[in-house]
Amino acid sequence: MKSPNLNPVTPDTRIEILDIWRGVAVFGIFVVNIEIMNAVFMNQDMYYDQSAGRFDTLIQRILQLFFYTKFFPIFSLLFGMGIAMQLEKLKHRKKNSLFMLKRMLILFVIGMLHVLVLWGGDVIHLYAILGIFIYFLYQLNSKCLLLLCLFILVFPLYDLIAEYMFSRINYSPERFLEKYNFETVTKILRNGSYKQALTFRILEYCANLPVLLVFLAPIAFSMMLLGAAFVKSGKLLRLKDFILKNKNAFIWLFTITTIYRIIFLFILPNFDLYKGDFFNPIWLKLMVICDTLFGLFYMWFIAWLWFTGKLTGFLKRFQPVGKMALSNYIFQSLIGVLIFSGIGFSMYQKMSLLQCFITATVLFILQVVLSQLWLQYFKFGPLEWCWRCLSYGKLFSIKKD
Repeated sequence: MKSPNLNPVTPDTRIEILDIWRGVAVFGIFVVNIEIMNAVFMNQDMYYDQSAGRFDTLIQRILQLFFYTKFFPIFSLLFGMGIAMQLEKLKHRKKNSLFMLKRMLILFVIGMLHVLVLWGGDVIHLYAILGIFIYFLYQLNSKCLLLLCLFILVFPLYDLIAEYMFSRINYSPERFLEKYNFETVTKILRNGSYKQALTFRILEYCANLPVLLVFLAPIAFSMMLLGAAFVKSGKLLRLKDFILKNKNAFIWLFTITTIYRIIFLFILPNFDLYKGDFFNPIWLKLMVICDTLFGLFYMWFIAWLWFTGKLTGFLKRFQPVGKMALSNYIFQSLIGVLIFSGIGFSMYQKMSLLQCFITATVLFILQVVLSQLWLQYFKFGPLEWCWRCLSYGKLFSIKKD
């Protein structure tokens, strides 16, 4: 069978605001991830209890209000949009859409290599798996995709289902890290060999699978479905009208979600009602939903600024990073290894939350500069180019004419 004559999306066909959204998401994700690079999940509570100062408490509140679980949904929605746009393109050109499965398989390999070589907090491989489901579900109409999105986002029993399934297969996350304690992990990640860090990273990944499947996957999948529904409905082609006409709705979204998040963070913990076994999961689920919706408000607000001509010069700075989102995401993990591990500067658990925040901001500014320089001479980011070449089965020129 003759391979379909496929070509990648060229830079001049891209929608500018999508790259700006991606760039902003890359920054927000790095601000959160660098905190985890500085202190892995199993060590975080103890480390920050020991090191928390006045400014760290303030930074933690800022992160909780404006960063945690805000930018991951944005990235997921944009990924769903990207798949939908590719499928629409293949449909328009009457090409074989099975190409997308190959594309997701390659992305999965990239994600797993990321886990093994650099950092266990990768979400790319999760995106690849969920992207396959989006491929099959995209046959549904936009309303069905939206309803499925809402159901997956608000469904409250993921933890109970996961607990039942894990018990059936005798899967116990705790056993993977039972030989590690606070001091052991600190010693390995700060001064240990790359091999020791790799062994721990694999075990930590296995231990954190419930977080990936129960917490992150539903958020990611629901937002991918929303992105796909947005493209399928044709609203992406009328994006400016959608943004300007729905101003009041998004302001209400901002108001309601902000009120609940403030109550959740500052008021509810003082009441026994918050701590009860029955109500606590409900408060947490509502917080996840509000955080996710607040991410949608971010997207609207950025687009509103863009389409009304406000701060366009500033927002445009995010565009080069967004064009190279995959490369920049992986590059952040590489920088994390160099900063925190024994093969670099051995800064693991030596940085405060404030220092992590400042470091992430400075490094992102560096990414902005490097991305601008790179795109002056090349059409695509290095990993984007590799992904395209492998997906289309031919070698494209990466240099600009």
